[in-house]
Amino acid sequence: MDGSGDRAGSEVMTQLKRLLNIVSEFEPAERGPAIGDELSAHLGVPAHDLPVVTDEVPGHRYVDVDIALERIAARDADARIVGIGGGDARYHVDLADMIQPGPRGWHRFPLAQVDYVNVATGPDSERAAVGLGVRLFRYAETPVGVLQRRAMPQRGRSTGSLELLCADGPVGRALLEEVRELSLAGSVLRGQIVTFQSSGFEPSADGVTFVARPTLTADQVILPEGVLGRVEDHVVGIARHAAELTARGQHLKRGVLLYGPPGSGKTHTVRYLLSTTPRHTVVLLAGTTLQFVGAAAKLARALQPAIVVLEDCDLIAEDRDLGFGAKPLLFEVLDAMDGLDADADVTFLLTTNRVDAMEHALAQRPGRVDLAIEVPLPDEASRLALLRLYAPAGVFGDGVLAETAARTEGTTASFARELIRRAVVAAAIAGEDLGDGHLVAATDRILDDGERLSRALLGVSEQEGGEASERGFGGPGLPPGRRGGSGWVGHRAH
Repeated sequence: MDGSGDRAGSEVMTQLKRLLNIVSEFEPAERGPAIGDELSAHLGVPAHDLPVVTDEVPGHRYVDVDIALERIAARDADARIVGIGGGDARYHVDLADMIQPGPRGWHRFPLAQVDYVNVATGPDSERAAVGLGVRLFRYAETPVGVLQRRAMPQRGRSTGSLELLCADGPVGRALLEEVRELSLAGSVLRGQIVTFQSSGFEPSADGVTFVARPTLTADQVILPEGVLGRVEDHVVGIARHAAELTARGQHLKRGVLLYGPPGSGKTHTVRYLLSTTPRHTVVLLAGTTLQFVGAAAKLARALQPAIVVLEDCDLIAEDRDLGFGAKPLLFEVLDAMDGLDADADVTFLLTTNRVDAMEHALAQRPGRVDLAIEVPLPDEASRLALLRLYAPAGVFGDGVLAETAARTEGTTASFARELIRRAVVAAAIAGEDLGDGHLVAATDRILDDGERLSRALLGVSEQEGGEASERGFGGPGLPPGRRGGSGWVGHRAH
């Protein structure tokens, strides 16, 4: 080779450098500093000479970290926070690349306004958290810079992060450790009811929705005698005596299975249990969100006492499509239960409409569920109690309520509530005072053959011999069973 190619390449580089120098001379004389300049001035050393230490933060824990870091930075009266410019590239580039020096006058990532994002901190509250910004403060008398970045799955970042610059390694590690401790101790998720959400960009739980805690009392739960007490003793009673049981070497983690046909009151019973456990952190999983059971178990362990509710587990007892491994997703659920420490005050509360599917799966993973309770369709006495519960006080006579209970054999709690609603609506439309006749007429109408589809939508289908049996829909006051979501409405945190 004659070296002409090398000479040509060298000439190109020379001309490129000359061009960059010419361009830099035409840049505005007054130009703000880049983020690298600002960090170097704060740290007292060139920022690009320091290693960047990164801590990843799950999307559902990002607000906790934001609060913790703000509290720590506030100890320094001179603490401040700056934003980063640079267009869309700033969302894709790590801090280590942002602070690399460039040609004279070249500022790819100038200072800018801080990005904020509104994040839920409860069912009815939210916080403006730092979405992208750099906190500059002193920790243990040492200058530190921390870039906060929220999760952005749509841009390929499935988790949030903290990116730390500090000239003193041990001080930097101590800061990150305190952030972890404070974010856990003061977590906004503690004592809340949440359900995981996924953006769809990543197979991970990148946010949570907060759900208002129910306010049910025992007299609002109509079950056969003794059923509610057994469930409550196992879920709530063990939690109340946790210290005593631990001292005597007894494990606290427990699994409870509520089984029975759709609409029999399983979810309503769960809502009551959550009403009586205001200190418990609760994670609700149903349908495809059951794939996040590992994250739920981890969160429950960290924020115990806790309850993990797994609705409609029969949907995943044999289903490998919803998981990411070779075994049914239910086995992932059971393995997550088994992985908890014995002294973890965590209850796994499972509901199922098809106990036959669950029995086979549980037999292959014994010991995870230690109490199984049947929640049957309401018998006549229970149907009468349900009608009394939903009816306006003192409007219907005892005789018509008893007759209605007898006529609606095989129906659900949802059916009883709808029956009362129809009677009230009919009276309102007619402009009449509500009375026994409206309840009788509503019962006649809903039991008429023309209402067959309506009965099916309320979870009732006709069987041979005219008997009604419940199928397909959820408990009182809740959306249909066999559903893809939990049916609990809440406020989402990203």
